[in-house]
Amino acid sequence: MSKRSTLFIRIVEGKNLPVKDITGSSDPYCIVKIDNEAIIRTATIWTTLSPFWGEEYNVHLPPSFRTVSFYVLDEDSLSRDDVIGKVSISKEILTSKPQGVDGWMNLSEIDPDEEVQGEIHLQISVQGDGEIPRKLCCKVLEARDLAKKDRNGASDPFVRVRYNGKTYESAVVKKSCYPRWNTSFEFELDETSADSLLSVEVWDWDLVSRNDFLGKVLFNINKLQSAQQEEGWFRLGPDKSKHSEYEGTLGSLRLQLRLRDEVVLPSSHYKPLTELLSQSVGSQLNGNWPDLIMLMDETTTAESRQEVANNLVKLFLGQGLVKEFLDVLFKLELEKTTEPNTLFRSNSLASKSMESFLKVAGMQYLHRLLGPIVNRIFEEKKYVELDPSKVELKEAGCAGLHRHQTESDVIQQSCSLLQSYLSELLTAILQSASYCPLLICQTFQQLYHRVQESFPDPEYRKVKFIAVTSLLCLRFISPAIMSPKLFHLREKHADARTSRTLLLLAKAVQTIGNMDTLTCCSKEPWMVCLQPAIQQGICQLKDFIIKLVSCRESEDLELQTRMSLQCGTMEKEGFLFLHRTKDKCMPMTSPFKKYYVTISKDTLSYSRTQHSKKTSSISLPKIRAVEKVEEKCFGSANVMQIIWSEASGQQETLYLDCKSVNELNHWLSALRKACSHNTNTMSCYHPGIYKADRWSCCHQREKTDSGCDKTRHGVTLQEWYDPLDTDLEAQLIYQHLSSVQHAMREKNYKVREQQGAQETDSVRDHRKADELTKLFSVLQDLYDSHSAVEEEERLKNKTVFLELQT
Repeated sequence: MSKRSTLFIRIVEGKNLPVKDITGSSDPYCIVKIDNEAIIRTATIWTTLSPFWGEEYNVHLPPSFRTVSFYVLDEDSLSRDDVIGKVSISKEILTSKPQGVDGWMNLSEIDPDEEVQGEIHLQISVQGDGEIPRKLCCKVLEARDLAKKDRNGASDPFVRVRYNGKTYESAVVKKSCYPRWNTSFEFELDETSADSLLSVEVWDWDLVSRNDFLGKVLFNINKLQSAQQEEGWFRLGPDKSKHSEYEGTLGSLRLQLRLRDEVVLPSSHYKPLTELLSQSVGSQLNGNWPDLIMLMDETTTAESRQEVANNLVKLFLGQGLVKEFLDVLFKLELEKTTEPNTLFRSNSLASKSMESFLKVAGMQYLHRLLGPIVNRIFEEKKYVELDPSKVELKEAGCAGLHRHQTESDVIQQSCSLLQSYLSELLTAILQSASYCPLLICQTFQQLYHRVQESFPDPEYRKVKFIAVTSLLCLRFISPAIMSPKLFHLREKHADARTSRTLLLLAKAVQTIGNMDTLTCCSKEPWMVCLQPAIQQGICQLKDFIIKLVSCRESEDLELQTRMSLQCGTMEKEGFLFLHRTKDKCMPMTSPFKKYYVTISKDTLSYSRTQHSKKTSSISLPKIRAVEKVEEKCFGSANVMQIIWSEASGQQETLYLDCKSVNELNHWLSALRKACSHNTNTMSCYHPGIYKADRWSCCHQREKTDSGCDKTRHGVTLQEWYDPLDTDLEAQLIYQHLSSVQHAMREKNYKVREQQGAQETDSVRDHRKADELTKLFSVLQDLYDSHSAVEEEERLKNKTVFLELQT
């Protein structure tokens, strides 16, 4: 059994942001933090006060997380970025709204006294008996992960302890966010006060300016007296919240959030459900109708359809039945379709499932297909515009040394550029039939033949081609051209000029996919200059589809070894700057060198270039921790460390310097997931480096010191190349089926009523009733299993509580 929390985040847009630049605008971007740890940075949207991001993420979190915060900043090239404001949402709010949070939220001013983080280790006790005055003893041991308040990337923390009108202060620990004090303070216990509080505050000492507040903890001494002693790590809290005079004037963010806490049971609990779903899909092979899938199709709401489609596709991929599952949906869609031109145009379960299937099975294919043309457009940054009403001559520049371009010049030049881009793309699409994953080829093959059987008349001869292009072009290739960042083709969003070029190219691809040039040109007559290229593209696309659906499993070995489906193995690769520790001393100059790093099934390896011999490798099962490094260590906020044990037992560390916070978190996530089943992991580590015979984070001199901060194995980002987890998908499908169980009963009851009125009692009716009876029984068994787990957890927590009380 495993527990995990998954947070879906969609940063939609902002509005009414304040002006931060002398141009009268701002360049906003967002940083997302989970409990003060930055995990996501959106793209910067230039020169706007109403940015649109539309970025989506799924973040896997430990159940102990408390808050998710969104910081909006203005990017500056020459100075530090300006902070505009933030939105913070607690776990309690997210938990109280299982359907999710969706709406506009006002940005609030960032108060330094509220921007606290970290924990402090305290031991508080009441000493003495009735004969002598009792004393309150507060021992301050250490703190970890304190906020960085100084320019050197650290703080100079000290502790201030207050009780009953008396105040004591500890010594200052210089340049550390992980200080160790081991200092005790004693107070005479005031037994007359009914509400006496002990306050432990942490401050950053400053020589010139006023000290900065780092957080505090309050204790009720009356409650403490019954226990006599309390020891542990306590989270530092903010000072009392102040009312912001800027409330509502800093603009707002539109966010969509949904927190899902999952308890995934052992595989054996989900076996009856997966077998029942597999039997329903497999029944069509025996000539029977898959009633269970049909009922799911009819009872799934529009809001949950994409998520359910994604879960079903991944489940059937894991069972090796995704092709059969999609074929069932194709038959259902064709049975409901009366007008061929509307086939797969609605957001049906069939359309959404194919969309999910292409993203899971075809992302590597998409990168190889679109990568070169998208990179070319980004690098050239040409001004392209066909619509006369949108042509801006000042953007187009000069045609020669002294002659400005006319509108017709711009349109003619744009048409030539788009034809060039379109020609390159169509050539790539035609050639891609040779490396398209076999499973995708076979899926489109069965779709092509199903449509051909349903619409055999000559007047519908184009429908079988349009069915393929409506899914491949309109739902996969065109969206990726318009938003390459969302499909991981680029790290950043395109600027306004490049976005327009991508949009026009995507429009041309959509027109080719529709296989109808006349309709497009009637709606947008300025596209008529591309008509010859589009007409030629339609012919090329038909040739591509014929090649695509002509694949056979018995073809040569090259076909079988095409780009493999990557959903079963963890792989990530790319250039990073590395440094491996080999002695006590860290060099003063930059120790990093550029290597090509690859994470495969069991190994992390690196070499000088992508195709050169591997310089070194690390066995993934031997990795003990994968964590971030303090910014002050290397002057970069995007450095991570991999700690592993050699065969000799010696511990080694590899440092990796990434280009951005996003790249850092992608590598952290990939490695943490690859090492998720490691047994010899560390519970704490040093976020600093060992230099000049001491750790830079906590100043401890022993190199083998266990560590001053806790590891964070649980925070990971969901990626398209993640391994399949069929147990998780089965759990999510169980939750969905439980939520629509009543609707499925109602639907089945109505159908049986209609059949009863017609006095029919077919074999199919009996089989359908048996299938539903089995389903409801399986759902009840899973419900009972979850209830037993919850009861066991409740009893366990009760036992721990009673032990603490005694």
